[in-house]
Amino acid sequence: MKDKRNMRRAAYLARQEKEGKKTVMWIVAVLVILALCFIGYAAVIMS
Repeated sequence: MKDKRNMRRAAYLARQEKEGKKTVMWIVAVLVILALCFIGYAAVIMS
């Protein structure tokens, strides 16, 4: 019984870690896209 619980917990933690990394990658990607948009906007305004 205890082994089954430990296996489920390990699987849950692994899934959480994978989803967390995926979420961080999405946030970084969105920030990079927004930064590029801002750079383009600033270049248009300056010229």
